[in-house]
Amino acid sequence: MTLLSGCSGSADSGTDSESGATITVFAAASLKSTFTELGRLFEAEHPDTRVVFNFGGSSDLFTQIDQGAPADVFASADTANMTKAVRAGLTASDPVNFATNTLTIVTPPGNPSGITSFADLARPGIDLVVCAPQVPCGNATQRIEDITGVRLSPVSEESSVTDVLGKVVTGQADAGLVYVTDAAGAGDKVATVPFPESARIVNTYPIAVLRNSDDPLVAGEFAAFVIGPDGRQVLSAAGFGAP
Repeated sequence: MTLLSGCSGSADSGTDSESGATITVFAAASLKSTFTELGRLFEAEHPDTRVVFNFGGSSDLFTQIDQGAPADVFASADTANMTKAVRAGLTASDPVNFATNTLTIVTPPGNPSGITSFADLARPGIDLVVCAPQVPCGNATQRIEDITGVRLSPVSEESSVTDVLGKVVTGQADAGLVYVTDAAGAGDKVATVPFPESARIVNTYPIAVLRNSDDPLVAGEFAAFVIGPDGRQVLSAAGFGAP
């Protein structure tokens, strides 16, 4: 497990008499940019608090938490993995939905394969990369396949949406399916091909304080910060929809 500090925090969890509180937030990979920014803003308002992040695929994050990894807050890219956390008795609070996201197609700059639709992803010779089925973006991909009747044959299934994006950015794939927020964050490193069917499959993001948090008060304050005006502003600016 790799813990990434979104701010000035270390990887230690809990309250320290010298440095104040440190909370560890397990968050979906698609939240990396926005949560890193929110962590900095939260620390600015709470000078004695450090926020440390572990970003990854939601299913992997759930597994880590279920196996006892120290964490204070869980933010998933879907309700399914959060529901598993609730049923496993891992949450201390009721999850609250704070954002939504949809998929889009990304290609290398200039869209050299001439992809214009979801159906084009099934064309022979297209090296397509998607998320694995157990990952929220992979589940969304499968649901779009179901409603369109288009069956994809990806050359690779990745454990997080950022890994899919990375394969396209580095030229290892002709196309990938990622969230609109990831495509926007990549800027001119990719070309984006919207497709109308994506609007029918919306991923909802919930957040919850975890039962084994060493500092549930501060963890709850961070969750409330994400749900509140500051969180909504940062998430909206990144392209996330309202819950």
